[in-house]
Amino acid sequence: MHFLFTFGPFGLFLVSIIDSSFIPLPIPGITDIMLVLMAARHENWLLLVLAASAGSAVGGYLSYRVGVSGGMAFLEKRVPPRIFKLVRDWMERHAILAVAVPAILPPPMPLAPFVLAAGALRMSRHKFLWAFIVSRTARHFIAAGLGLYYGRSILRLWNRLSARYETTVLIVVWSIILLSCGIAAWQIYRTAKSIKTSPDLASQSGTTV
Repeated sequence: MHFLFTFGPFGLFLVSIIDSSFIPLPIPGITDIMLVLMAARHENWLLLVLAASAGSAVGGYLSYRVGVSGGMAFLEKRVPPRIFKLVRDWMERHAILAVAVPAILPPPMPLAPFVLAAGALRMSRHKFLWAFIVSRTARHFIAAGLGLYYGRSILRLWNRLSARYETTVLIVVWSIILLSCGIAAWQIYRTAKSIKTSPDLASQSGTTV
């Protein structure tokens, strides 16, 4: 986290891309955490919100495109059956809400299955982007507001925890990050390979939204 802070809004932009995609991160809601802490340090909160929202738009759209390319067959293989049924039912009945609600709610609300499903079910790109970007921007405004309002208390707690557990957390977090990146790279490779060898995979995507 300290390393990411040195990049300022650009670091926040990069993190928010991954945080809004289907690639797993070791810390759920890390974009919100960074927003709160950076706003608490009296950085330009509007620039922070814009950077986080722009990164979220990129990450969300990339996942949407993965859903479009892979179709429902891709989603069925990578999402547990219970969650898959819930996501599919929500997407078929309330397409915009199925994107907007997960995008604005904090963890443990899953986001990636809904974004992938939006692509797999061929939800309109314009509808998806509007629902996703507006919801994520609203969430980022809330996080920045928390940092501005509770800034001193949050920074005191953060500094106390960092001083006590910094080395241990650093080793654990970076180990998980490297492992997650390796798994994500392997999954992307397998997905690209399966799509390339099965040109009719996208035609199995189901109903258009």
